[in-house]
Amino acid sequence: MSTKNKWVAGIIIVAIVIWAGYSLFSGTGSPSQTSSGPIRIGFMGPLTGDEASVGENGLAAVQIARDEINSAGGVNGRQVEVIAEDSKCDPTAAADAANKLVNVDKVTAIIGGLCSSETLAAIPIAQAAHIPIISYGSTNPKITTAGDYKYRFVPSDNLQGKFAAEYIANTLKAKRVAILYCLSDWCVGLHDVVKQRLGELGVSVVDEEGFQQGAQDLRTQVTKIKAANPDVVYFPAYTGETIIGLKQIKQLGLKVKLIGADGWDDPKIPAEAGSAADGAMYVIPANEQLPQSFIDKMAKLVGGPQLIAYSPRAYDILKALAGIMQSVGANSEKINAALKNNFTYKGIADTYTIDQNGDDVTAKYIIKGYEGGKIVELGQ
Repeated sequence: MSTKNKWVAGIIIVAIVIWAGYSLFSGTGSPSQTSSGPIRIGFMGPLTGDEASVGENGLAAVQIARDEINSAGGVNGRQVEVIAEDSKCDPTAAADAANKLVNVDKVTAIIGGLCSSETLAAIPIAQAAHIPIISYGSTNPKITTAGDYKYRFVPSDNLQGKFAAEYIANTLKAKRVAILYCLSDWCVGLHDVVKQRLGELGVSVVDEEGFQQGAQDLRTQVTKIKAANPDVVYFPAYTGETIIGLKQIKQLGLKVKLIGADGWDDPKIPAEAGSAADGAMYVIPANEQLPQSFIDKMAKLVGGPQLIAYSPRAYDILKALAGIMQSVGANSEKINAALKNNFTYKGIADTYTIDQNGDDVTAKYIIKGYEGGKIVELGQ
């Protein structure tokens, strides 16, 4: 190549780089944030693996919201497109999913993740791109201080853990508690809050046994807990380990009251654990009475009437985003500013009040349990 040609080629390359940079920072590089074409919203959740039924349930709810928004004319005449990525309840997969949604799909906002480890891994990626990320199920307390572009339509485990500990002490009247918990961000966060609050209430924690997320055998931990002779076992875990743990607790003859956390709100658990699950209970955020139309639409999409508690919250997120965009447009920075401005929203699951940290400060909990292969509501 001649010197002249090299010089011309260099100018062209510089021009392309300048244009690309302008497009990136002005928003014109993202078709979702221009004034025409579909508005792209990302969805993250476990769509394969042990938690797939929970993630698929949440995605179905978001798809219902999308269809309702689009059938009503969209957002300022623009259709909403939902792009779903499988974050597998795993930090590495979640980072990959967030990178694709932000850098390839150029989404305006992200709904997700479900698991706290997913959301904590995705937040820095969304933060760097100035893309709001709103979780429908991540409750770890560390999310509160993780960034300026993250929000959640579910209360922190600082609140759930305190409720669980107080229920164990005041309603179950426990004096000796063991904690059997997975070593994920979600489980560890709950463990820490529950242990601290139990101590404040004068309840002894006689044993603490952790296990890796995805563990296939909990017999060593259960045997140690049995030897500690607790009144109650607090057992926060995801679907797969919960099924295994319930079965092995029964096999090893550990006859105590069992109480889990919101990750237990999966009909797969009592269906597969069978009689080993009967009598176990768990804490879950309380939803309002849901519209029958939503329940019917979910039943068609997921093949049955059983709703997972966080699914209507995922629905509410997309509906809330649509309302914000109707006012400020599909601009991520303006959406973020709206969410930070004492944002409140009345959805089908709850009325959300978002504080300066992006946390939902409304917190109502109920107790559910397993009986005869099904989930039943036990009250407050």
